[in-house]
Amino acid sequence: MLKLSNSQAVQRFACVVAICVINALLCGGAQAQLLRTQCPTSTVLHPLVPELINGVPTGKMLPNPSIKCQEISGGDGYATMADGSQTYLFGFGPLSGIDLISQGKPGTQTAAEFNTAYNMPNLPGLDAGNAMNPVPDPTYVSSSPPSPNGGVLDAAAMMNIGVLAAQQPAPLMAINEDDEYFLTLSNVGMIMRPDLFEQHTVHFHGYPNASSYFDGVPDASIAISISGSMTYYYTAPDAGTYFFHCHITPPEHLQMGMVGQLYVRPRQDVLAPGDSLRVALVANNTTHGLSTDGVHCADILCTGATPAPPTNVATREPGTVQYAYNDGDGSTAYDVEYPMQLMGFDPAFHFVGMTFNPEDFSGMKDKYFMISGRSYPDTVSTDQIRTQDSDGLARPSQPISSKIVLTSCTSPCAAGITHRALLRVSDLNVTEFHTLATNGIPMKVIAWNARLLRDMAGNNLAYDTNSITLGGGESADVIIDSADVPKGTYFVYTTNLDHLSNDAENLGGMMTEILVQ
Repeated sequence: MLKLSNSQAVQRFACVVAICVINALLCGGAQAQLLRTQCPTSTVLHPLVPELINGVPTGKMLPNPSIKCQEISGGDGYATMADGSQTYLFGFGPLSGIDLISQGKPGTQTAAEFNTAYNMPNLPGLDAGNAMNPVPDPTYVSSSPPSPNGGVLDAAAMMNIGVLAAQQPAPLMAINEDDEYFLTLSNVGMIMRPDLFEQHTVHFHGYPNASSYFDGVPDASIAISISGSMTYYYTAPDAGTYFFHCHITPPEHLQMGMVGQLYVRPRQDVLAPGDSLRVALVANNTTHGLSTDGVHCADILCTGATPAPPTNVATREPGTVQYAYNDGDGSTAYDVEYPMQLMGFDPAFHFVGMTFNPEDFSGMKDKYFMISGRSYPDTVSTDQIRTQDSDGLARPSQPISSKIVLTSCTSPCAAGITHRALLRVSDLNVTEFHTLATNGIPMKVIAWNARLLRDMAGNNLAYDTNSITLGGGESADVIIDSADVPKGTYFVYTTNLDHLSNDAENLGGMMTEILVQ
């Protein structure tokens, strides 16, 4: 039996009251329903595409695959550190791509996948009601197959699944160059802090977003209130690794956990073998939104044939060649990618944030340090980390493992061998610089702050190193290669010695392993 302290009992009662009030607002009538999503199947830029069977049109029109959608909640929750301590979070949680996110993958879906409403019947052995295995969507029809990655489209289900479901870091996002991206944020409220009427936004940090309306900075755009939704619209013009965060009182909301990573994959991935990077985006394209009509260049590399694309563009499974950028020569090729989100938090600040007291921003000092929400040795565990919330349900709180697995081979390695890993490194910290180092396997830095390292003449400026240092808001794309590397276990770790432990010492810290097998 779960025993609650007096303060927990009070907060749980407040939680129940808050849910009842919000559900009454949501379900009391159609005009009161504020939580909703938008995910069009076609736009002027990307119209419907004809269905083809054996190359022959059937007369049926299908959603354009270059329209991508995702849905996240803004609320609160808990996370568990490697030393067993638990911390309170403000955070984003998944409301689409839930099964993919539980595997540590991006939850971004095509419009066709997203609009197949999320339906997941309860599975034996799991807690009914948790964020990855919730009570079935009220719209669930038994004759319909479960859809573990579709969007949560029903307002009541958004609340039931979204509350206390904050994750650290926020759900991953990934889109392709030339995509149109529709991201819905639904503010489900701070259940453990009913005194806070916090608004939330999504700000793509460093991203080339042309519209301030969708930039997430409340001074120039919109902030989303509790029980409200906002669908952000973005185009994807430039490949690279970026991150996003809430822009409401940023030092507080970032410190409390409202931050995550997104990346844009290059159009080089989907070009036919021998095609040039001199491509144009045309409205009537039926495959990838690309054409050789006219000229459209994302960077200075607008000449020459590209290397062959991956063998499985749709699934991008490990072992298939992909590219980090439009390099024109295959120099950014990799076999498997890993998000490496450098994070930290101040336990005193988080504790005060849960106890209805004002936080001391001047005294903020991180004492827990993590890679993608986990401290060592949890970073190398492939199991889900679940944290029990105040309602007694254990929800997935830190789904991303940072264990890197590569294959030893003799250069030049044969095709199909997973020996090149792209590390998408970003510093999501509010207060600290972080140095990330490797031991025994050098890092090749190919891009910085989502910009390929080339000079104006196109010369490759990538360099090998054993450490990189990033400040808050910076990102680096790094490739490590296990070719000619002996089998064994190697380490990726911070050289900031006080970042290699938890609040006190022993278990924890910003470190993970590279297994060369």
